[in-house]
Amino acid sequence: MRWPERAGAHPRLWRAAGLLAWAVLATPAIAAPAADPPPGVATEIAAGVYVVRGAAGEVAPANRGRTGNAGFVVGASGVVAIDSGTSHRQGQALLAAIGQASPLPLRRLVLTQARQEFIFGAGAFRERGVPVLMHRDAARLMAARCDRCLATLRRTLGDDEMQGTALPEPDLTFTGSVDVPVDAEAGGRRLRVLDFGLASGPGAVAVFDERSGVLFAGGLLDHRRIPDVQDADLDGWLRALDALRRLPITAIVPGHGPVAGPALIDTVERYLRQLQARVRDLFENGTALAEVPELAVLPEFETWDQADVVHRRNASIVFLRLEREQLTK
Repeated sequence: MRWPERAGAHPRLWRAAGLLAWAVLATPAIAAPAADPPPGVATEIAAGVYVVRGAAGEVAPANRGRTGNAGFVVGASGVVAIDSGTSHRQGQALLAAIGQASPLPLRRLVLTQARQEFIFGAGAFRERGVPVLMHRDAARLMAARCDRCLATLRRTLGDDEMQGTALPEPDLTFTGSVDVPVDAEAGGRRLRVLDFGLASGPGAVAVFDERSGVLFAGGLLDHRRIPDVQDADLDGWLRALDALRRLPITAIVPGHGPVAGPALIDTVERYLRQLQARVRDLFENGTALAEVPELAVLPEFETWDQADVVHRRNASIVFLRLEREQLTK
């Protein structure tokens, strides 16, 4: 593990406990929520754990681009936020929701991945003096390409909705799994930021609250929505899912979609494995790339959000990777 790289970071903020030993000692305190929170509302799903659901569908004016889930965890003396939304305005809305839930100081914002639904509200947090924490590889990916994402968002959502939104810059970067304290005092509540290497995307991490057993899965898990593989290493992703199974998870806040139980890990794995198997079968039978999106139907997942868009693109991406592997043998 490497400690945060920006000035002002202090290693006492982090404890590098071994993942397996730590997971065994953690004791979850709740069961999965009985009802899923509605989109756009800060809802407490466990003691001190809040989720703000995103809307279904693609980024569009009707949903104001607010399609990714966000959340925050309240301890005895502080708060840590997880993901920040699509715009400066959404970041402000999340800050207001946190303020309504707790008067305690907001100590950190953790960004779980370099996708537009999760990063562009960070400027509102930085204006309040809240340090932004992000994996080094995700920060590099964000800096390399997310200015184009921002231009697209302005065209899609309009200048008014995106007013004040800028490409964020994290205050702290890290590699490897790290602990983020929610409370300032020793022995207080802390979150484990889990780095499994290249999986769903460069620097994509999950955040686990050991006290409640709630996992904020970031890009590793979507629920009732097709996962996007464009930045993924599928074998690495499957290894990450296997590692998640060893945690004492009671509820999962996915990157997109409703709050779920631990069985979501198996569901996402089935999608990834079925995608690989179906596309490989098409490849080995000489199917043309143009035919792949139509022929790569997976019945179990064809009613999921983004099946007509993201799944078709996923199939083409996996097919092209198989072609590249064959050419380099």
